[in-house]
Amino acid sequence: MKQPRTLPLLSPEWPAPPCVRAVSTFRSGGVSTGPYADFNLALHVGDKPEAVRANRALLKSALQLPSEPMWLNQVHGTTVTEARVVDDPPTADASIARSPGAVCAIMTADCMPVLFCSKSGDRVAAAHAGWRGLAGGVLDSTVASLGLPGSELLAWLGPAISQTAFEVGDEVRIAFTARDAAAACAFQANHRGRWQADLYELARMELARLGVHAVYGGGRCTFREADQFFSFRRDSKTGRMGTLIWLAPS
Repeated sequence: MKQPRTLPLLSPEWPAPPCVRAVSTFRSGGVSTGPYADFNLALHVGDKPEAVRANRALLKSALQLPSEPMWLNQVHGTTVTEARVVDDPPTADASIARSPGAVCAIMTADCMPVLFCSKSGDRVAAAHAGWRGLAGGVLDSTVASLGLPGSELLAWLGPAISQTAFEVGDEVRIAFTARDAAAACAFQANHRGRWQADLYELARMELARLGVHAVYGGGRCTFREADQFFSFRRDSKTGRMGTLIWLAPS
């Protein structure tokens, strides 16, 4: 097993309070090999468990995390859970933390990780928002679980597949327009009779409906930036990045 390299990290550019810590990983810097090279954080994709554990340990050490991140069993649903240290990953697609010590974590490889923090710095959350989660209302569930008006929250959209790379069928467009006819503007017809879907725009529209107007991030493409990100749509057999948020002691 090769030795870990320097761990590159993507830090959100948003005006979060100083006690809010957040990062998203790239695909490089770890010990995984083959289609999972290098910094795969997921145990469920076929990578060697010892490599994943080594990558997770490197992440915890590099970030000086206060506890092991609560990795979720993500199912493209809308369940939100409280972040805590657990032996078995809970089945959920979002987690929240209201005090220092708990680390929210989301794994993605084209789906969008969405981070939240309160403007007062007393609570944070992370949501797994692929198209199914977005259409199902995972952001709505996460904001509701935070228990604050949308105007009191900041949101950051992490790396996801871009519109130019995300071709979908009619069923995806219908899933969104059935909830909000205005969502049609996030779909562009292509020459194959299908649609190019804009996850970033769909998320911004949903957040605006929830009263969250302080939205940052977006613009990266996991599919096209192959040297930076894992992409399930591009490679099928691949690793997962991690997007984490937690509260540091005041």
